[in-house]
Amino acid sequence: MMDRQPLRVLIVDDSAVVREVMTAVLSQEPGMSVAVAADPFIAMGKIKQQRPDVIVLDLEMPRMDGLTFLQKIVREDPIPVVICSALTGPGTAIGLQALEEGAVEVVTKPRLAVREFLHESAVILIDAVRAAARAHAKPRRTFELSPSPRLTADAVLPPHPRSPVGVTTETVVAMGASTGGTEALRIIFEAMPSDAPGMVVVQHMPEGFTAAFAQRLNRTSGIEVKEAADGDRIVTGRALIAPGNRHSIVRREGTQYEVGVIDGPLVSRHRPSVDVLFRSVAQSAGPNAIGVILTGMGNDGADGLLELKKAGAFTIAQDESSSVVFGMPREAIDRGGVDRVAGLPRIAHEIMNAQFQKQRCVSGQR
Repeated sequence: MMDRQPLRVLIVDDSAVVREVMTAVLSQEPGMSVAVAADPFIAMGKIKQQRPDVIVLDLEMPRMDGLTFLQKIVREDPIPVVICSALTGPGTAIGLQALEEGAVEVVTKPRLAVREFLHESAVILIDAVRAAARAHAKPRRTFELSPSPRLTADAVLPPHPRSPVGVTTETVVAMGASTGGTEALRIIFEAMPSDAPGMVVVQHMPEGFTAAFAQRLNRTSGIEVKEAADGDRIVTGRALIAPGNRHSIVRREGTQYEVGVIDGPLVSRHRPSVDVLFRSVAQSAGPNAIGVILTGMGNDGADGLLELKKAGAFTIAQDESSSVVFGMPREAIDRGGVDRVAGLPRIAHEIMNAQFQKQRCVSGQR
């Protein structure tokens, strides 16, 4: 039996105290190997020597700030990043920006009593590192941090709809995104007309940030954008953003559709999960749906998009050249679940064109 490789963690923080305490906290966890760097330039040298599995990154540092380094990591060699900074907090602009730039998790540390906080919050930090490693596990790794299985949408929704879905004039758009998705959604929503079909979106983002993200999109979009609440109607000209740490599903109530916000385990290593949303839309809306998968690491949404296509939905994937990370779209394309591959500037047009074609089909059946 092969020995399990240790999980390599690189701590990048200009505070010697923080580096010391974080090293002590993470090193006590079985299977973790820790290296440190006082700033991003030193970190780049260490990454070249031995690529880490996860980076724990501060934002305030000399020579290069954490956000700039995060952008460099995501674009040049995507490594899961956990932000641990005094500047971040639920809903803060810089915390949201870090997530928009591709951070997987955000841990807020105080400006004072940092040593005590890190010791007391060891479980939070360890769980954040574990979550980051699981979210974007690389095929070359031969170990698992937890014996729990990688769950599919079956863990939340049964795999078969209860009854066939009839065609209606209402269209539901289901969208899923991860790394790079915040900017992709901004571009798509700004291009959407006020009579765009109702949308439900899963953007991988921790709890406490999705409401601020929705508010930011609402200020720049031609449609209404809000964080989804259980029972919200899916209506023309509105996009509902799935809240962090809960799954969002779509239910049919007569001829109308609404969102359900529910608890459940991590699915495809995420909560909310794109696979869960897509399966629910396949079951409730079927041929009345349009599925869109955008930039992001991993494969969340790939199985669900195939289910949508098989249920009669029209499906779209963002192309490689406009994706920050082509993982999720590539997985969906490889599974055969994509009808159309489009560059980011054309996705809004493709959605509206697909809606027009669906409405023509319904009119022709009358």
